[in-house]
Amino acid sequence: MILSKKEEELMEIIWSEGKPFMKDIIDSYPEPKPATTTVATLLKRIQEKGFVDYEVFGNSRRYFALIRKEDYFAKQMKGMIKNFFGNSALQFASFFTSSADLSEKELEDLKKIVDSEIQKRQK
Repeated sequence: MILSKKEEELMEIIWSEGKPFMKDIIDSYPEPKPATTTVATLLKRIQEKGFVDYEVFGNSRRYFALIRKEDYFAKQMKGMIKNFFGNSALQFASFFTSSADLSEKELEDLKKIVDSEIQKRQK
């Protein structure tokens, strides 16, 4: 399931806040703040998509994520690699390293990450 840009923005707030109430969510938005009804509509949509749920406290709802941020973005990355790079992580890595304008140090750091992953898999 994919989220719109506005839905992702809202999920970022929920992921970072943990279990926010509506007031906390609205306070987390930069100025100009969205209308409460706008946020409520977005919350309803992402709840219907299975991304959030809520607990009731009196007249208030406290929202929480049902999907971890890491899991969502891993799935998004896999979809992007499938759709744009013929399901080849190697083609993605080649594109990324050549077009991301990485410094020599960043490339060295990336190499260390790859080397570390290779060592883990060899054990």
